Amino acid sequence: MNSEDSLARLAAVIESRKTAQGGDAGKSYVARLLQQGPDAVLKKIGEEATEVVMAAKDADHGGDPGRIVSEVADLWFHTMIALARHGLGPAQVIAELDRRAGTSGIEEKASRGSRPPGEG
Repeated sequence: MNSEDSLARLAAVIESRKTAQGGDAGKSYVARLLQQGPDAVLKKIGEEATEVVMAAKDADHGGDPGRIVSEVADLWFHTMIALARHGLGPAQVIAELDRRAGTSGIEEKASRGSRPPGEG
């Protein structure tokens, strides 16, 4: 099983938890978070990103590097909820990463400067 399959399966679960798909906010964390609105999802992403940073800093000072993996998993999960809110999924992110493959990060970032607002 590859990582794309795992991400696609998780995306399908998230999709199934949307209220429009029958998700029950009383039984599903995803449904409850989505019901709370976009700011709740974005706040959670910010919290999880901060926890990734803190876990990495701790690992630099003798802490458990495994915490980084756990926190990144939480971050990915919540960013996938944000993608789902907009009808997107991991396939689009993977396609974008594939598009960037072989391109210098500096060149890629510079190319975004020429995109219209909201596209980069």
